[in-house]
Amino acid sequence: MEIDKAEEIGLCFGVRRAVKLLEEAASKYGEIETLGPVAHNQQLVERLIKAGVKPARHLNQVQSKILAVTTHGTSPKVLSEIKTRHIHIIDTTCPIVRKAQNTAKELAEAGFDVIIFGEAEHSEVQGLLGWAKGNGIATLDAKQIGTLLKQVQDKKPYHLGIISQTTQLQPALAEFVGQVATFAAKSKEIRFINTLCGIVQRRQEAAVKLAKRNQIMVVIGGHNSANTRRLAEACSRIVETHLVETANEVDSNWFAGKPHVGITAGTSTPNEIIDEIVTKLKSL
Repeated sequence: MEIDKAEEIGLCFGVRRAVKLLEEAASKYGEIETLGPVAHNQQLVERLIKAGVKPARHLNQVQSKILAVTTHGTSPKVLSEIKTRHIHIIDTTCPIVRKAQNTAKELAEAGFDVIIFGEAEHSEVQGLLGWAKGNGIATLDAKQIGTLLKQVQDKKPYHLGIISQTTQLQPALAEFVGQVATFAAKSKEIRFINTLCGIVQRRQEAAVKLAKRNQIMVVIGGHNSANTRRLAEACSRIVETHLVETANEVDSNWFAGKPHVGITAGTSTPNEIIDEIVTKLKSL
């Protein structure tokens, strides 16, 4: 078996930064909590739990006086509520997500209705909607925007600002923006600001190149990780692709007659998990 591993792989700088901040805080304060998982990778979450960093699903479940906002960020409303409870905040929001939040805020303050190309229930997107100050909608379906615009286009002039969840696929975003522009022909102004993560985009482009020169792709990362799913989605359009979270999920039958294997991983995937899976592949 010939294993072709992506050059840029493992934790991105935003997740590495968050892990460093959390481990330092746990060492300083003892046990701390995070508002949700720091990133969507169960193995990384379990590693941090052992270091004294425990996730809480909701703010009402928080028991400690030290609470970390995760890499996905949160809304101004949640930040305000945390402060009113006199809980010390450790903000590990990814700088790229922070930039997207500021963009949503600036568009809303300038009078734009903010359209977010993203998964409406994802924690990052929920935070972006909060920064849009009630003037935002999140969807992956441009037709939904078209339906809404039909309802308002004759009532008042409108200005549309389009941004994206940072981990979406660039081709899908471009198609979405084009469709919205078609539906919004009567708008006063459409402003698109690219909030995609450059690191995620480079990984997606590299993964596509790997997929084109291999017979099968293995994408390593959390099944609930948005950026990992996007990698698998991009690769699966080209070649047989399997998304695995642990080495136990690897099935030797996948590789029958396919000795050329491409390997990539999501931005929240720890290096030790990648190494375990590569070791298993080499043993087949």
